[in-house]
Amino acid sequence: MNKFHGMLGLAKRAGKVSTGAFICEKMIKSREAKLVILACDASDNTAKSISDCCTHNNVTLIQASTMSELGHYVGAKADRAVVSVNDKNFAKAILDIYRTL
Repeated sequence: MNKFHGMLGLAKRAGKVSTGAFICEKMIKSREAKLVILACDASDNTAKSISDCCTHNNVTLIQASTMSELGHYVGAKADRAVVSVNDKNFAKAILDIYRTL
C-alpha cells in the first residue's frame, strides 16, 4: 500500500488529482478523470453516486484505503471519500500498483 499511496501523493504534487465528491463528479462528467479512487468507508449515497457516474462515463473506479488515509496522502486537512486522477500516465501507474496488491 505504501507504493500506492506514494504514487497518489506524487500525482497530487504534480497537480493531477482532484478531491471531494462534488469536484470529482464534475471531473468525471467532463471526461478529465482517468481513474477514480473511492474510500472503503465512504457513505452509501456517495459510493452509489460516484459508481453510477463512473459507469455512465466509462471511467475506471477502484475502492481502496479509508477516507482518512486518502485525505492524508493527497495533503488534505480533512478526510476525502473520493479522489480522481486526471492524468492517464499517473492513472496507469496507480492502477498497476493497485492490481499487484
